[in-house]
This record gives sequence, C-alpha cells and structure tokens, in this order.
Amino acid sequence: MLIAAGVRDFISRTVPNRVPALIAILALALQWQAGSLRFALPAGAAVFIVAAFCWRRGWLGGGDVKLFAAAALLVPPGKVPAMIVAVALAGGALALLYLALAALLPNARPGRPAGRLARILRIERRRIRRHGPLPYASAIAAGAIFILLRP
Repeated sequence: MLIAAGVRDFISRTVPNRVPALIAILALALQWQAGSLRFALPAGAAVFIVAAFCWRRGWLGGGDVKLFAAAALLVPPGKVPAMIVAVALAGGALALLYLALAALLPNARPGRPAGRLARILRIERRRIRRHGPLPYASAIAAGAIFILLRP
C-alpha cells in the first residue's frame, strides 16, 4: 500500500484517502496485537500534528500528511524518529533529483515515444519545468519501507 501511494502520487500528485486509511487500520491492528498501541497512538498523532502544520505552510500536500501519520502508526513506536529521518533523507534525495532534472531539461529535446510510460514522462517533464510540487508520498513510502525492512 505504501508503494501504491508513492506511485500514485508520482503519476497524479494525489494520494487517495482510502490508502492511508487502510494503512492506519492495518497499523492499529498490528500495534494492538503487539501490545504497543498506547505508544503508537501518541507517536502517530504527533507526526500528524507536525505534518498538518507543514500542510498549512504549503510544504506538504494533504494526502502526504495522512500518509505520513499512517506510516508513523505502522512502524514500531520506537522507530518513528528514525522513520522521520529516513523520510527527510529520501525527500532530500528526491528534491536533488528534481533540481538536477530541472537544470537538464531545458536543453533536452523531447521525443514522442508512444505508450503510457511515455505519457507519464512527458507530464513529469512539464511539471519539472513549471517547478511543480514534488511527489513527496514517494519519499514517505521509501522512508517507511526502509525502516520496516531494517532489523
């Protein structure tokens, strides 16, 4: 579900509400089963509050806020700070990639390959040239998955 949210955000710059909701429901069930729900809820609420502040400032999208909070519920409560760092690093790498692409694209001559992937790439090229928003759900997904897969 995290990967689906990241891909969907890359393609359309939206995260459907059902994805963070399903992640949160699954996360709550897993935390309850692990006996750490009383620690996971405050951690998820804290991430939501800080992310909502970032949304109010225009730094994050609404779907990103919900996904970030749901991901915070999904990881073990003690690993939430590490997840925040991982998301920040993934977001920084994403921003650097987009800055590099923005510098390279004005000189690139776009081809006209056919297919869905080519269409997505043309749209992305347009977004980069216009300095549009980053698909930050991709960074959230990458950071959360990194922490979940770490021993």
